[in-house]
Amino acid sequence: MSTIINENRLHSKFKTLDHKISELNDQKIVAFFESLGLTERSDVAKDFLKWENILIVVPNRHVSHELKYYKYAISRISFLTNPYADQIHIFDLKEWKSASGNKTQFQIREMLKTSFGGVKKPIKES
Repeated sequence: MSTIINENRLHSKFKTLDHKISELNDQKIVAFFESLGLTERSDVAKDFLKWENILIVVPNRHVSHELKYYKYAISRISFLTNPYADQIHIFDLKEWKSASGNKTQFQIREMLKTSFGGVKKPIKES
């Protein structure tokens, strides 16, 4: 006995479920950003949900370790530790890939000093 599957109906249901999952994940992202205080900051892009993937730049490994769980609990987010950053920032992951592609580790380190949340430390005069 063979089972005949109505493929169109099945794909339609899958599409509906995938859409609901995507909406729930967007709600997770918003809740996560609200808990970090990112949604109130004027320097944070308001259209981040339109990005395919979101890069969250954290200022140190301690913060990265604290947020590690969320990397697995929320889809579409990635983390990058930038020791030159003064706070948490978000970027479109495509922007990061475009800027860091074909660069050496040294070039990326230098780039992080002034971009992707990096702030050049002022030189103190003695």
